[in-house]
Amino acid sequence: MSGADTYYDDLETRDPASRDAAQMDALSGQIAHAKRNADYYGRVFADVEPGDIDSRAALARLPVLRKSDLAATQKAAPPLGGLNAVPLSKLRHIFASPGGIYEPDGHGRDYWRFGRALWAAGVRPGDIVHNTFSYHLTPAAQLVESGAHAIGCPVFPGGVGNTEIQVQVIADVGCTAYAGTPSFLRILLQKAAETGADLSCLKKGLVGGEALPPSLRRELSGHGVDVLQSYGTADLGSVAYESPAMDGLIIDEGVLVEIVQPGTGDPVADGEVGEVVVTTFSEVYPLIRFATGDLSAVLPGTSPCGRTNMRIKGWMGRADQSTKVKGMFVHPSQVMEIARRHPEIKGARLVVDSVDNTDVMTLKCVVEAGGDGLSQAIAESIQTVTKLRGGVAFVAADDLPADGKVIDDIRSYA
Repeated sequence: MSGADTYYDDLETRDPASRDAAQMDALSGQIAHAKRNADYYGRVFADVEPGDIDSRAALARLPVLRKSDLAATQKAAPPLGGLNAVPLSKLRHIFASPGGIYEPDGHGRDYWRFGRALWAAGVRPGDIVHNTFSYHLTPAAQLVESGAHAIGCPVFPGGVGNTEIQVQVIADVGCTAYAGTPSFLRILLQKAAETGADLSCLKKGLVGGEALPPSLRRELSGHGVDVLQSYGTADLGSVAYESPAMDGLIIDEGVLVEIVQPGTGDPVADGEVGEVVVTTFSEVYPLIRFATGDLSAVLPGTSPCGRTNMRIKGWMGRADQSTKVKGMFVHPSQVMEIARRHPEIKGARLVVDSVDNTDVMTLKCVVEAGGDGLSQAIAESIQTVTKLRGGVAFVAADDLPADGKVIDDIRSYA
């Protein structure tokens, strides 16, 4: 794409030194705001002088808040762990994500900052966005919907499932842009081919929540839908997005990203793989040095598309054993909860694989005696606890290596 509407705004192409200066100016104010208005940061930053935090080096001296610790932090001071800097009465929504984590949604235009990612994917005023991220419990759908509205696009709230109905809606309404996981887009396009539905109106999409292998991107393009990737979380909103150059993910203008040594919070050299740590400038939920658990690395230089912000290679795995399956996080604690519900289970490991570009979960269980009834009961617990379907396999104790793994992600992408 070229022309005057290539970029969402002038922030994307500003001189990197100007961006750094603006962010450092804002950083001290954000530290002061969080310390003054969020109980959690009032305690954690009790001895921090906000005016001293005016550089990346100074920021790196602050403690990280790990996503893996967020559930316990919120449980100790429900519902948001004292991380909110506005009263609960000022929130628009409170959402829930797997693992017992709650996220607030504030008022205002494009609270989650996804308009920029949608714009990079070619979405323009008047496009009709078919949004298949979940509208139930989690904020996934709202991340995209708020961005689409900021651009000036109506949204069809498809959510998950109901494949045949969604195909019919796309054809009847004339949806031009897709938002959701790439695997579900593939399912919709395959269903349209089976039924003869005309989805030629659908031309572009913003996908996220799971990996986009090159083979799957090519397949989707072969159906006439060109997609770009986004990277965000329910806690942070948009973190980075892909541009038409398809050369790494460009950091969103509303966050500051560090790549650090997992477990320490110490920044690594550019190009080295480390954990993604994000600081937001949200007045509602000012997460500062929030350790996502995701691994990535900084790419040198700037994007060929002309956007000048820092780029990362994209998702390169997890620093812990948590993983994403069909766009939903699955945590080791959830696997242990499933095992707890069934005393017959003496050992368990969740194996995550990709079969024909579709995520598949199998819970391998060591049991003294199993059967169809127990297998079905465990499968029901998997769906209840993780909100995802998974298979069950009974194995011998020797088939589960004593390596400490609770989740074994064996997916590979080509």
